[in-house]
Formats: sequence, C-alpha cells, structure tokens
Amino acid sequence: MQNVVIAGGTSGMGFATAKLLIAKGFNVVILGRDREKLNQTLKELGPNATGKSVDATDGETLKQTIASIGQIDHLVIALSGGKGMGRFADLNLNDLRQGFEGKFFPQLQMAQAVLPYIAATGSITFITSISSRSKAPGTAGLGAINGAIEIMVPTLAKELKPLRINAVAPGVINTTWWDFLPPEKKQETFNQYNQTIPLGRVGEPDDVAGLIVTLIENTYITGQVIAVDGGLSLV
Repeated sequence: MQNVVIAGGTSGMGFATAKLLIAKGFNVVILGRDREKLNQTLKELGPNATGKSVDATDGETLKQTIASIGQIDHLVIALSGGKGMGRFADLNLNDLRQGFEGKFFPQLQMAQAVLPYIAATGSITFITSISSRSKAPGTAGLGAINGAIEIMVPTLAKELKPLRINAVAPGVINTTWWDFLPPEKKQETFNQYNQTIPLGRVGEPDDVAGLIVTLIENTYITGQVIAVDGGLSLV
C-alpha cells in the first residue's frame, strides 16, 4: 500500500480526502495540531489511518515528526489560515502578514520537510483558493497568499522532477473555515453564492477530495493549478 500524509486532515477537505483515499486502499497519516481532534478523526477513519500531533509552524519539531513516519509516497497540504481578508483601504497589514505566517510559510515548510523522505515518483498537492484568481473585492490579501503558493507550483515541478507538484484551488466550500460568520450570516452568504455560482451551489469537501485523489493517482499531471469552484472564477 502507498502511504499518503495529509497535513491538516482532521476536518473539511483534508478529512474528506483521507476518507476517499482509505476507501481506495491507501494508508493515510494525518497531521494535526489539536491532539484531541486528531484522536477523534482517527477513530472515525479506522485502522488504515494513523496520526501525529504537530504544529506545522514549528520547523524543527515538524522535521522530527516527518522523519518518524518512514516511507512517504504522497503529501497533501491542507493547512489553512483565516487572516488577510478585507477591503484594501482598511486592510490591516499585520493581519495580512499573519495570514502569510498561517498558510504560505507552513505549506512551504511542510513541503520542504518531506523532501528527504518522499518517493521520487510520488506527489505533493497544495490546497490554495480560488481567491488567487476570482478578483472579488475584499480578497486581495487572500489572493496574494494563495497566489504566492500557486506561482511556485510549475517552477517546483521542474526543479523537483520527477516528483509531481500540483495545486488545487477550491472555490466556496462548505467547511468550518466559514465559521467565523454567525450561522445565520453564513447561510445567507451561501445562499447568495448559490445564486452566483454557475453550477448553482456551494461546494462540498468531497468535490475537492475527488480532484486531489485524481492528482495523486494520475502519474502524468504535474505543474498544474486546477480550480474546483463550480465556475465561480468565470463570473
């Protein structure tokens, strides 16, 4: 069996990816910061999943944790942050800086940490966001964070070949990321998106997980950033 490490796999898109991979016969290693949440996730996933509690912003501990895993065939980086959103005139640049510290640098640090241990013919899949291309007012900061990751993908694919490097750019997905909004406001926001998104609905974690698994299994795709957004970036 191939081993897939999912950084940030205790909820949302990472968790959905873990479930799908296990159903397809992969072994999955979940990395999560919250030990209690990690333990609950492992109970739900069953015997083909193991996990390690680690803070991806702690570089030295992260390296030690990765080294303890053993063989790694694929890495999925579902680490995310919540800061950096807001209209530019009022955007707190310290918040934007924290947004980079919460997503951009942890994702790159995770990718660097696995390089000595990942199979040469394996893959790394970053999870970014459609904010990198949607041009929606209020998302310039988020777009900068995610766009910074995406612009590195094709260069890394050439530099680290034959290791495959790709990214998935989700649109509006029904995950806990949106829980910064009160429940009523969250539902109102989703209803508005349902009227705007060409496919008529907000996405679910499984929609993203299917594409991630495709990028793991298809050995002839590299250097690509692929949107899974229901057509939102077309609007």
